Amino acid sequence: MDIKVDRNTVVVFDLDDTLYNELDFLKSAYKSIAQHLEPKQWKPLYSKMFSLYRCKLNVFEFLSKMYNIDLSSLIEMYQHHQPDIQVFDGVLKLFEEIKNKKGRIGIVTDGRTLTQRAKLESLGVLEYIDKIIISEEFGSEKPNIANFKAIESFLPATLYYYIADNLKKDFIGPHALGWRSIALIDNGKNIHYESHIYMEKQSEPNNFIIDFNDIKIA
Repeated sequence: MDIKVDRNTVVVFDLDDTLYNELDFLKSAYKSIAQHLEPKQWKPLYSKMFSLYRCKLNVFEFLSKMYNIDLSSLIEMYQHHQPDIQVFDGVLKLFEEIKNKKGRIGIVTDGRTLTQRAKLESLGVLEYIDKIIISEEFGSEKPNIANFKAIESFLPATLYYYIADNLKKDFIGPHALGWRSIALIDNGKNIHYESHIYMEKQSEPNNFIIDFNDIKIA
């Protein structure tokens, strides 16, 4: 699909499962925790942790009992580790093309400030971004329209796009403001995969893409 971008265009992105797979952050955190708890033989523990997760069992409860460590400490290790994650193919090229056309780029994401900013730093995209709205520091989560109005306040424009993945909450706010919307289709690794439940007017995006190479900047 084609997107016409100029100085009056703002393209806003979600973060988790949009710019990268959130599952990769989870795996990165599990690896960091396993290396902390079993520095000499961490791989068997990492394997067990991921297996427990895939079986929908409580990984942190298992670790807490096995290693006599507080749940709060495990959560802090999970949230504060330095993530080893990479952007999806086509993301950096798209960012560069938007900037070359004098467009601006925003992020609207839910989560903890320290964690989300560490993700953006690890992904190598901070230099492209003009404004970041993170739910913890802003004070509300999607689908609250205020998160998107904040983008409009900081980045005035005549045309806004929101590119995200979660039909349950991502597109309600942008649609209420008249933004255009694009959904990145689940590649089979998304944390939230119930999109079929939310195929309704207020939640369904204007367009779907398989990957970021589907977007052409005009």
